[in-house]
Amino acid sequence: MKAMILAAGRGERMRPLTDHTPKPLLEVAGRRLIEYHIQNLVAAGITELVINHAHLGGQIETALGDGSAYGAAIQYSAEEEALETAGGIFNALPLLGDAPFVVVNGDVWTDYPFQLLPGSIEELAHLVLVNNPEHNPQGDFALQGNRVKVDGEPKFTFSGISIIRPELFAGCQAGAFPLAPLLRQVMLSGKVTGEHYRGEWCDVGTPERLQYLDQALRLR
Repeated sequence: MKAMILAAGRGERMRPLTDHTPKPLLEVAGRRLIEYHIQNLVAAGITELVINHAHLGGQIETALGDGSAYGAAIQYSAEEEALETAGGIFNALPLLGDAPFVVVNGDVWTDYPFQLLPGSIEELAHLVLVNNPEHNPQGDFALQGNRVKVDGEPKFTFSGISIIRPELFAGCQAGAFPLAPLLRQVMLSGKVTGEHYRGEWCDVGTPERLQYLDQALRLR
C-alpha cells in the first residue's frame, strides 16, 4: 500500500514561522514534523510515499530527497498553487495507482501506529477519528459501530489519517477542492468506515500548539 502525505498548505496561522519554512519542515523535539510521519509509515512497512507541495516546496524536496535516508521511496506531486486537500490528492492519483492508499495530513503529530490500519478496504474510505480537542469541541463526524456518519452521537474529530480508494474521486475534475464534502456525500450512502484512536494526537495549527508539542516531547 502506498501513502500520501499532504504538505502543500500555506500555513497562514503559523506565520511568521511559515514565511520562510514550509509547515511540514517545522521542528518539534529536534525532528521535522513530516519526518515523524515518514518514520512511522516506514515502521509499519509502508515505504512508497507521495508528498505534494506548493509553498516553498523545493525546500521539502531538498530536505527529504528520494526518501532513501528513511528507508522509503518518495515521489513528489508539485502544485503551482495549493489545490486543497481533495484537489491535491486528485492531482497525485497518477502516482498513487489503482489500489487503496493511506493519506496523512502533514500538519498533525500523532503516535498512531499505522500497523493498525486495515490492509484493504471495501468501502470508499476509512477514517481514523480521535477525541475532540479544545479547538474543535463539537467534533467532525459521528462513529456508529464501524460506520462514519455525518450526524449522530458520539462525534469525534477527524485525525487527518485515512485510507481512500481512488474511486472516491470518480467524476471529479482537476482544480482546488476540499475533501470533507466528498466524504460527507459518500457517508450518506454508508460507504465510509472508521475507527476511534484514543492515543496521542495534535493538530499543529498555531505557533502555540507547536511550542506546546515541542515541550511535551522533550520532557519524555
